[in-house]
Amino acid sequence: MFASLKDRSVIVTGASRGIGRGLALRFGQVGCRVLVVARDLKQADSVAAEIRAAGGAAMSHAADVVSDDAMRAMAQTAIEAHGGIDILCANAGIFPAAKLDSMTAADFDAVIGINLKGTFLSVSACLPAMKAKKYGRIILTSSITGPVTGYPGWSHYGASKAGQLGFMRTAAIELALSGITVNAVLPGNIATEGLADMGRDYVAKMEQSIPMRRLGSVTDIANAALFFASDEAAYVTGQSLVIDGGQILPESLGALEA
Repeated sequence: MFASLKDRSVIVTGASRGIGRGLALRFGQVGCRVLVVARDLKQADSVAAEIRAAGGAAMSHAADVVSDDAMRAMAQTAIEAHGGIDILCANAGIFPAAKLDSMTAADFDAVIGINLKGTFLSVSACLPAMKAKKYGRIILTSSITGPVTGYPGWSHYGASKAGQLGFMRTAAIELALSGITVNAVLPGNIATEGLADMGRDYVAKMEQSIPMRRLGSVTDIANAALFFASDEAAYVTGQSLVIDGGQILPESLGALEA
């Protein structure tokens, strides 16, 4: 199904761990040339090395998505190394918890800056190369938290993730005639280092709230992103796909016991 992705040039931001690492590895597995982007170059190097060890093609690049100059340098690196930019996985994000009565303006700005402004800056930096080819696939990593659900302590995170979908819809309209699609994956609770950091009690509660009674994997998210990036999704734009094991379906936890 993903033969059309072979030799495509893909950038993955926030690719040092979690979903981003999973995206980078999976795109490498199907034959893409991957630029692994993270703030920490050593961590990016490690993921790129994993891809190459499995027979794929990958380079690493250190950049912070909140910097316009850094994002433009990232795009230039991909162009010089891989001949252009076909796919952008705008994945970089943070989710520090802070309830409203203790959240500071700096807390709010940090989350919005990386999660939402970072999305804009990474997309903006890649547009000239995509428009030049009249081809592009942009895949945003949003979340069920914000667009669909809420969770105490993550009002800033939820706002950033809902904001990504507003950005996506208008961007999809603006870029349609340039041959560029813009879509989003909305993960539920996925087994990552970040979720593990929340503690076993949190993970157990989340598992009990999911009809499948288990967390998703980073590969589940990556496979959805592969679809959006593929030729099979050429007529799909401005859409979001929830990957959550059915978590948002029950109207109450009681529905899972009925």
